Amino acid sequence: MVIDRRSFALGALAVMTGSCARAGSPRSRSGRSSSPAAKALWAQFKARFLDPSGRIVDTGNNNVSHSEGQGYGLWLAQMADDKTAFTSMFEWTEKTLARPDLALYAWRYDPRQTDKVADRNNATDGDIFIAWALARAGEQWKEPLFTSRSEEIRAAILTHLVTERFGRRLLLPGLDGFSTPNKVTVNPSYLVWPAFDKFLSLDGRGVWGPLVTDSEKLLLDARFGPNRLPTDWVDVTADAALAPAAGKPPRFGFDAVRVPLYAMAGGRRTLADPVISFWRQYARLGKTIPAWIDVQSGQLAEYPLSAGGMAVVDRSLDRATTPAMPTDYYSAALQSLSKAL
Repeated sequence: MVIDRRSFALGALAVMTGSCARAGSPRSRSGRSSSPAAKALWAQFKARFLDPSGRIVDTGNNNVSHSEGQGYGLWLAQMADDKTAFTSMFEWTEKTLARPDLALYAWRYDPRQTDKVADRNNATDGDIFIAWALARAGEQWKEPLFTSRSEEIRAAILTHLVTERFGRRLLLPGLDGFSTPNKVTVNPSYLVWPAFDKFLSLDGRGVWGPLVTDSEKLLLDARFGPNRLPTDWVDVTADAALAPAAGKPPRFGFDAVRVPLYAMAGGRRTLADPVISFWRQYARLGKTIPAWIDVQSGQLAEYPLSAGGMAVVDRSLDRATTPAMPTDYYSAALQSLSKAL
């Protein structure tokens, strides 16, 4: 059975990891070494958010964990060449969040509940980051288990989360709850461009190219209001025009702040231009950037963008800053990714 095979493989990996740790080589077996900056960044993030069990703790949300956070942690650990921490996170993720039916992951773990993984639905951005980190780790440390698991996840994403509707190939945010006969709701911040580029190199343009091409066009179309900003959630229908998702605040906010980060990291600055222009207006006037803006009414949040969000702004505006790592998980993740991607 799949679970037995995975348990055996994880046990074998633990033995191999212990041997490698005792060897103490600072350089990966692929011959690449991580930078001191990547190591320092990961050391701070790990000290603050990595539980000894191997889960990344969302300190701003009742200490739950997410597949997203596991993906971020795996990616940062791989960048820092920390195989011990990487393996710990991978094992926890497989044992706790991996679905038995598909090579995808339940999106949320809540330590306060009797059933700690009550909702088995996935979060596609978490799956993407995990697959990306595993692919890179498999190459860096020559571990077939990481490589094969990434392949399984990528295949599951393509089979179960990529749909062709209304003349577009769309990335579903999760297996359940985002598609009806009349519309598909998507999250623009789930388009992790550098991950897709890695998948393109591994699987071929014929496999990922159609989704990438249509998703680039989607982001060009998903621009709303006078500032032409993407919203956190977008409805795609048979109409040519896209719309902010019904039933959700029409905001450029908590989720969409990642859109310019991934666009910049993936060499697609054009997809980030409206957001960069919006932020630059505030920078020129020396004004505080709000945490969100309602693209329809123009209403602004009464509180500022988080430190992590400001790290994305700094990256987008080519400003060099070295703030302390935030104590909030999501803010710290944004800051870390802004520096590392």
